[in-house]
Amino acid sequence: MQDVTVASFNVKNLIGADQEYYKFQTYTPEEYAWKADWMADQLLALDADVVGFQEIFEEAALKAVIEETTERAEILNNAAQPGKTKPYRKKAIFRRLESGGYHGAALAFAPNSADNGIPGERRPGVAILSRLGFSGAPEIIQNLPQPLVIPFAPLRGLDAGDAGQFVLRRLSRPILKVRIPMGGHEVTVFNCHLKSKLGEYIKPTGETYPTEADLTNYDALGRAMGALRAATRRMAEAWVLRQAIVAELNAGNPVIAMGDYNDGEHAVSSEIIAGERPFKNYGWMLRHDAEHRSDRYSAEENEQITEAVERVRLRSAEKLFVRKSLRDMVYTSAFGGVFESIDQVWLSRHFDPDFEGRIGDMTYFSVLNDHLTDGSHPEAPYNKLASDHGQIMAHLRVT
Repeated sequence: MQDVTVASFNVKNLIGADQEYYKFQTYTPEEYAWKADWMADQLLALDADVVGFQEIFEEAALKAVIEETTERAEILNNAAQPGKTKPYRKKAIFRRLESGGYHGAALAFAPNSADNGIPGERRPGVAILSRLGFSGAPEIIQNLPQPLVIPFAPLRGLDAGDAGQFVLRRLSRPILKVRIPMGGHEVTVFNCHLKSKLGEYIKPTGETYPTEADLTNYDALGRAMGALRAATRRMAEAWVLRQAIVAELNAGNPVIAMGDYNDGEHAVSSEIIAGERPFKNYGWMLRHDAEHRSDRYSAEENEQITEAVERVRLRSAEKLFVRKSLRDMVYTSAFGGVFESIDQVWLSRHFDPDFEGRIGDMTYFSVLNDHLTDGSHPEAPYNKLASDHGQIMAHLRVT
């Protein structure tokens, strides 16, 4: 058995000092030092074996934080761990205080293919840090080799013909895929950062900004259309991730999918990634080829369909924890007066306690969210230097 911890950490715009990442957005040297210090403390507190990071603009800045975390871990261990010269007999309690650090850990960084390096127009990538190393080379999914074409069927009562389609050629941010040895198995881990809920507006030719951005001339319908574009893109990106997940599950590989979904568990994009829940009894359901009202799926077909759905469905680590602990809610984000859970760790049924063929169990789910501040709150400047996300971690025991 091996105990493994897997965490997701949206760092909120990690980049070095005096670099304009978004328009007029920079860190002074003092602000950057504060942010790096805060990140190192959070990473030390997490002490996770595997960490998926989002909103990384610079790999060098992330490496510096990881190195600082490792140095702090060594200092902490030197102070807390009993040496050979100390008269301690039972050291179990001290081992619980030990921090692993990240000396020799593997790091994979996926830069954003849309990042042109121009100040004010930068785009963030994602990364995965692993004390357990990687099996094989990491893979990046962003520029699609074949565009994702989503056709729409004509509605009943309308003339047959083209009902329109949505085409996606590139994800707003990369998905990073790695394979990590855990226990006696290799687990495929995905880290993603789906399109945000911020509206996607189109700038008219010759103009300096989209008309919907002018809040002094508030355009309710235009901004609603921007939200629709963002949601459509987010759901399409979720399907691309789902496609990669199903390919791994069909190959018999355990899967962990984590990151900033920018949607809660019951939102459409999360449901796309996780897969549908099986119907309670398909024997109640009319067959797809029914010719009579009594044409239902048989008991054997009910078992077959249920297994086909369950085999490729992911489980929410958060909800497994809620079921274990009897808690009713976990918050990982605060924005615009709304607290919700948009950072997720999802597990294939290889970690489901109800699955006989599981390779491990989730024993606990940690949430570091005591730093969350809303953007309209007086403490909002602190929020810029810390993060508007909580850090989450699933504790796994793998055979």
